[in-house]
Order: sequence, then C-alpha cells, then structure tokens
Amino acid sequence: MSETDAQWAGAAGRARAEIDLDALRGNVRRLRELAPGAALMAVVKADAYGHGALPCARAAVEAGATWLGTATPQEALALRAPGAGLPDDVRIMCWLWTPGGPWREAIEAGIDVSLSGVWALEEVVRAARLAGTPALVQLKADTGLGRNGCQPEDWAELVAAALQAERDGLVRVTGLWSHFACADEPGHPSIAAQLSRFREMVAYAEAQGVRPEVRHIANSPATLTLPESHFDLVRPGIAMYGVSPSPEIGSPADFGLRPVMTVSASLALVKRVPGGHGVSYGHHYVTPGATTLGLVPLGYADGIPRHASSAGPVLVEGKWRTVAGRVAMDQFVVDLGGDEPPEGTEAVLFGPGDRGEPTAEDWAQAAGTIAYEIVTRIGPRVPRVYVSASE
Repeated sequence: MSETDAQWAGAAGRARAEIDLDALRGNVRRLRELAPGAALMAVVKADAYGHGALPCARAAVEAGATWLGTATPQEALALRAPGAGLPDDVRIMCWLWTPGGPWREAIEAGIDVSLSGVWALEEVVRAARLAGTPALVQLKADTGLGRNGCQPEDWAELVAAALQAERDGLVRVTGLWSHFACADEPGHPSIAAQLSRFREMVAYAEAQGVRPEVRHIANSPATLTLPESHFDLVRPGIAMYGVSPSPEIGSPADFGLRPVMTVSASLALVKRVPGGHGVSYGHHYVTPGATTLGLVPLGYADGIPRHASSAGPVLVEGKWRTVAGRVAMDQFVVDLGGDEPPEGTEAVLFGPGDRGEPTAEDWAQAAGTIAYEIVTRIGPRVPRVYVSASE
C-alpha cells in the first residue's frame, strides 16, 4: 500500500461523509445575494438533509442566516438545547405538528410554531396559558400544494381566531406563509396560481389586522429562479447544501453553489475472479471475463440505494466504476476491470465532482430518485467529518 493510500485508510476507517462547512457558508452567502431584499432561513430539518443539524446551523448563521427551519418539534428543541452553540437571537421555526404538541416546550423555548387549523391554535392557546407567555405563531396557507396549510375557505376562521388569541395576549402572529408544489418545474402554471393565491390570502389577513414580521413562500428553487416570490424571507433547503433542486433549472455551478457532502469508503477487499463468476445476491451481474472485484463496505443500511444496483457510479483510482450486481445491506461490489488497487484504496461515491467523482445527482439518476434523497438517507453508521479552513 502506498503512503497516500495508507494515509487515506487511516483517516477514513470504513467510510466517511466529509462535510465542507466552508462550502456551506459560501452557499448561504450566495443565496443571500440572490435574494438581497429578504432575510434567509436555513432549513436544517432531517439532520440538515443528512449533513448534521448543529454544525450546519452554526455555519449558516455565521454566514448570515437569521432564521433556522425544522420540520419536527424535536429538531427545533435540539437547536435550543444547552450547548447547541447558537446565538439567542436566531429565530427557529417548526412546521410539522400533531395533536399533543409538545407546544408548551416550544413556547418556552421561543420557537415560532406553524398553525394550519383552528385545532392547533386551540392547543397552542392552552399551552400558552400554562406557560404564562405568548406563543409565537405563523399561519400557513394552503395555496395549492395540498399538504399542510389552511384551505382558503377556512382561512377567515383561522385568522379571526388567531387575532382574538392575540388580543387576549396568548399569541403573537409573527408570520404568514405557504409552500410551492412545482417551483422546480420552470413555467408550471401552478407557480403563478399559488403566488396569486398567497398574495390574496396575505392581503385578507392583513386587512383583518394581522401584522406579520415575515411573509414567505420561497423554497430552494423559488429562491434561485423566482425573485417575485422572495417577499420578506426565503427558505433554502437543498440549495444550501450545494445540490440543485432539479436538473431542469440548472446545476449547482450554474447558481454559484458548491456541494457540501463527499461520501467515500475504503476498499475492504480486492480479489481476482474468473469469467462467468456471479456477483452478489441473485447473480444479477456475472463477470464477462477474468477480472478484479473491489468490495465497498457500504450498503442500504448506510443509505446507499438498493435501486442503484448495477448502476451506481464510484470513482476508484481516477476511473468511474459501476456497482456490480445488487447493493446489499452492508456492502456492494465494483468490477475493477483487471486493475488491482490495494485494500484500503479510496472509493468515492459522490462529491462536488472536482476530482472527476460522481455527484449526488449522478446517484439520483442511477437510482431513479432525486438528489435530496441521496444525501438525506446517508445513515448514522457513516461518520460525519467536518472540514473547514476557517476553523
């Protein structure tokens, strides 16, 4: 094994997901440039799309994010926990609530909670009474996505109830917001329809007396391509991690963004096999002739998609290889075509592409999915290694 390979194997162990915090900071600054009139919410739900919520939240705030966005209450509360290392004035918003809360804990932590119906407002009001402090609430409008959010015909009731709770000193309505269905499909007619409906619903709420701090609807693709949707706040998620929301709107480089995650592993075994040798479960790959196989110690338990069997690309010693046969729970095989790199040699599954390695989008294409899923599903057995020249 060469000195370089030995250094790689010693540093990497079985596998690693290297997280470039300088790239993340640069992406946040670039997104702020693209929406200069709006504040920026860094969306760090799902463990920051698999990148690590706390390190990424801290880096995003350092680069100018003034809000953090989460899906679940547990994610939001973790950002407020002692030792999280975030400034007290950073706002945190949480939007995926079910009956039972934990509303009171969120209120006491100063988290902005999203409400889509009167049932949620009623639970928040009860929790605010127990907490002895007003809840910070944002009313979500369903402008056409058809998931969370209040339907237009129910909006008047929710707005009236929220205003009454505000007069009673139990809530502060801090925001009005919605979410796009097809912002990653340029020209889709729903985009203009949702924008129009959002403006109407915001106008109604404000005419009734709501005075929101922020109005927002722009996710990553809207932040990148729809300046008319930026309002007071933009909410980039996947773009912050240097991944394009959709190949149709452009590559990360087209927007001045850089992928943050690089996933790699050490070859666990390299061996010669004869032609006609079946590889992995089901023998869906059979060697066409005498060749060398390399064992990559990552599998679907680590988040490597089984749907990328016989298709996922891997860079080994400067050459693209393809998953040979099925991805198993803990490992998969690549056909090295007769090359014989030593055990411990680096196999790069995806990264920024600087060294010719595949990207998350390449894996998404191989698996028939989206790049969001590729980065987010990398599991906890793959240690995150944070790198930053500024630290």
